[in-house]
Amino acid sequence: MEKKLLLLVIFGISFSLPSLALANDYVGSESCFECHAEQYNKWQASGHPWKLRTADKARYAKLPLPPGYAWDDISYVIGGAIKKARYIDKQGYIITTAKDGSEAKTQYNLEDGSWSFYHKGEKKPYKCGPCHMTAYSPEGHQDNLEGMIGTWAEDGISCEECHGPGMEHLRKPSKETIKIDTTADACGKCHQRGGMGPEPPAKGGFIRHHEQINELKAGVHKDLNCIDCHNPHERAILTSKDICAECHDGIAQSYAKTTHGEQGTGCIECHMPKAGKSAISVASYTGDVRTHIFKINTDANAEMFKEVEEKGKKTLFAKNAVTVEYTCLSCHGSRDKDWAAKHAKNFHAMK
Repeated sequence: MEKKLLLLVIFGISFSLPSLALANDYVGSESCFECHAEQYNKWQASGHPWKLRTADKARYAKLPLPPGYAWDDISYVIGGAIKKARYIDKQGYIITTAKDGSEAKTQYNLEDGSWSFYHKGEKKPYKCGPCHMTAYSPEGHQDNLEGMIGTWAEDGISCEECHGPGMEHLRKPSKETIKIDTTADACGKCHQRGGMGPEPPAKGGFIRHHEQINELKAGVHKDLNCIDCHNPHERAILTSKDICAECHDGIAQSYAKTTHGEQGTGCIECHMPKAGKSAISVASYTGDVRTHIFKINTDANAEMFKEVEEKGKKTLFAKNAVTVEYTCLSCHGSRDKDWAAKHAKNFHAMK
């Protein structure tokens, strides 16, 4: 009897752990909480954990559903924390129609409560690895769902996606037993599109979303690392450090005495305008993602984008500077590029 009880206890403990954790030393983000509560709580409030979550978790976020669907029809939600939400059905395919198969907008945009088409009517498998989950493998199907391409240890971007498997660190807590990579490329493996080169892909008059590493390498701050401005555990758009003056003190002091400086217009409004689009565009030159190019070309004739043709296919890319329609006309919508170029000259010292 005692042997049987011991076996039940052992098997009970074993089965309570994720199978992938036993296979490759991934232990799950909750294992980090006991020693790193502050970082864990900040990470929980960021968008990273919610890049992918089960319907059982997402349903409490009060997100609306595509036409005809109930939560019992949903297996996972993609995003839904900051910009947009997309939904995955019980077979693992991204929902692209109403439940009855008719045409429907199925991407929910959080900023304005609108809906957009996403691959309208297609049978769209979920193959967003490795940027929406932890410890992604392209082999197999998560939860044995046909449309889920690949398997992973934990939904969303968890501690171990950036720090590596944590089993050894749990056994021997020290900096030597966990990965700490502070390079821009560590973030760039997900914050890129089409590779990590200095040419940000663009479409429809905006830089496409998640190209921060492409923009950074294209711009004047290509030698900086992301953590020079961002706390990697926190939501970037709320907690980016206001540190421009640390390197640009003279300019900052002069700018503070200008009309824009006195009214509190920050550096990022001009040097990091919302020239990128993730879910929606607010106006002709205003998207919903701030650029990381920084440099401004004040020539009224400057073009922000270039078209490259390769093997008969034309692709649009952003150049290495933001132009005045994105930096000035996003606020001064009744003006034109000539007006903006004229007033942008010697801008930091203007009164």
